[in-house]
Amino acid sequence: MNIIQKQLLDLIATHEDFGSYSLRKMAEMVGAKGKPQTAKYHLQQLEKDGLIQLNLEAGIIKLVKRGFAKASTSPIYSLPVVGSANCGPATIFAEQNVDQYLKISSSMLPRNKSNLYALIADGDSMNKAKVGEEEKIIESGDFVLVDSEYKNYKTDDIVVAVIDNMATIKRFREDKPNNRIILEADSTEKYLPIFIHEGDNFLLSGKVIGIIKKN
Repeated sequence: MNIIQKQLLDLIATHEDFGSYSLRKMAEMVGAKGKPQTAKYHLQQLEKDGLIQLNLEAGIIKLVKRGFAKASTSPIYSLPVVGSANCGPATIFAEQNVDQYLKISSSMLPRNKSNLYALIADGDSMNKAKVGEEEKIIESGDFVLVDSEYKNYKTDDIVVAVIDNMATIKRFREDKPNNRIILEADSTEKYLPIFIHEGDNFLLSGKVIGIIKKN
């Protein structure tokens, strides 16, 4: 997704009266000062992609709800996929923009879906890790479901870690005696652990709560 379109979506979500703004004002808010047609073009693209309801003449700009139901008792939900995460060393950039949407039955997701996103697993260092009630393992190409608001990390959680702007999926272990965090593989192959110390460029981007198999 274009960065301006992402900014516009964020503004629409946080400004109830965004539709009353002039195109010139909107352009200025997304860093395109003096280019109202730029704002108009990207709004039209968002409408084309089905992400917003747009009527500039009437001053209407609204987000379109991602989840919807049509002739089904199991609504379909569109889950944002924000890139890939390596299941080996941390070597794949953790993209923050939405790449695509994974359409999935709401019955396969937790009740609270607003804090979920998906990553595409790449690698085999977690191919013994069992996730969820069905205990699915993480294989390369699978969609990994992540709770971005999870905060109380504990030993044995499977997490998405971002190290020096690179994302990796690993098992979390807190090593309090040595004042460090250890990220471990859970694989049929042998992988060295990753040791994280205070001051390292590191963050946890969520807990893995489910797997959608690539097949």
